[in-house]
Amino acid sequence: MKKQIRQHQKRELKLQRKRMRDLRGRRLGLYIHVPFCRRKCDYCDFYSLANSEDRMQDYVRALLLNLEELAPRTEGYVLDTIYLGGGTPSILPENALKQLFKAIHKEYHLSRDCEITVEVNPDSVTPSLLKTLRHGGVNRISMGVQSAHDEELSLLNRLHTFEQAERAVGMIRKAGFKNLNLDLIFGLPDQTMEAWQESVEAILALEPEHISMYALTLEEGTPLWQRQDELNLVSNDDQADEYLWAVNRLAEMGYEQYEVSNFAKEGYRSRHNMKYWLGQEYGGVGPSAHSDFGGRRYSYVRDLEGYISGMLNGGVIVDSSEMIPPEERGYEYLMLRMRTVEGIEGNEYGSTFRMNFTPVEKKLELFRDSGWVVQEDNGRWHFTPTGFLLSNQLIGELLESQEENRLEVMLATHRAQQAAEAAEAAAKEAAEKEASVEA
Repeated sequence: MKKQIRQHQKRELKLQRKRMRDLRGRRLGLYIHVPFCRRKCDYCDFYSLANSEDRMQDYVRALLLNLEELAPRTEGYVLDTIYLGGGTPSILPENALKQLFKAIHKEYHLSRDCEITVEVNPDSVTPSLLKTLRHGGVNRISMGVQSAHDEELSLLNRLHTFEQAERAVGMIRKAGFKNLNLDLIFGLPDQTMEAWQESVEAILALEPEHISMYALTLEEGTPLWQRQDELNLVSNDDQADEYLWAVNRLAEMGYEQYEVSNFAKEGYRSRHNMKYWLGQEYGGVGPSAHSDFGGRRYSYVRDLEGYISGMLNGGVIVDSSEMIPPEERGYEYLMLRMRTVEGIEGNEYGSTFRMNFTPVEKKLELFRDSGWVVQEDNGRWHFTPTGFLLSNQLIGELLESQEENRLEVMLATHRAQQAAEAAEAAAKEAAEKEASVEA
């Protein structure tokens, strides 16, 4: 009995220490990039490679070393979000996934409520994979569905059908996952409003906790970009109509819009992605992955072979590295937070970045007159759904107003300095003349 009591006391002490570390540690997100796909989608500009499965083993070895090397730099941090993105992380061999999760739990301190997300494609979901993810601590699945119409999926060069997506959702639920995101793309070539509405309703019928809804963009160099002259592209007005209809429909079904493209049931916002938008700290591993913590921002090479060789043979894998000055953080605050419903607030901006909010506020007041932004009772400004549609342009104007003000301040400071120097020189000259007269 005494032995059992001592064991219980040790467990309680261990839990207490863990809770204290959770309270003391700074929060950090971890992103792991998996650059493999069975087939590259025609719209995708993310760093990923098709038909490179033969490099997975060496890549995982390099990634494990990367995780081990990064861990000491996270001392004093608590991981509260982990995100495996790509590419298609779910096509990694299950043994490789087990190795990754084992390394993460060994090398890092995770919060008790750590959000762990893995991206999957419908064609790669199996009961065995889901069991591996559950055992690894994964509690959130993000799946790219994109459309409920097989002809649209074919146009995008997706490997799956919508029926496969439906089956995948069934497997995910059966495996016990209670936090599921589904991706949709609107504004597809030849897409009618009716077809878009059907896709939205089909996704709603699957009852995900979270929906991400992106406008099709033709990224330079992608197959769709190269074929754009052959495509019957949806007009900007029609694309806007699709977006606004979906925003209203999702709101009716209990999904809160908390970012330009993201909607969630209560309590199911993507905590990891919120780190990017709120300017919080995160670390990244894998080719093309970015990190921003400890005051430094850096990224790894966008090259699988360069990354593997650098990690395994001691070469350079860092592509860029810089300390971010407070002023640039101020600009990022405007750019990123205006993507969210949290928005921005003048006192917060001024006290955090020591920058003048007045020119930004004047621009926001003009936007409010046009119905693009609102100001809440607590003073926070954020876009309306119509404003979100124009967010790239409007955020650009906010940044321009702040830059113009910065230049005016610099010019005024320069002029004041010149005037002070001229006054000092005149006083010195007068003193010298007076001294010569007396002599």
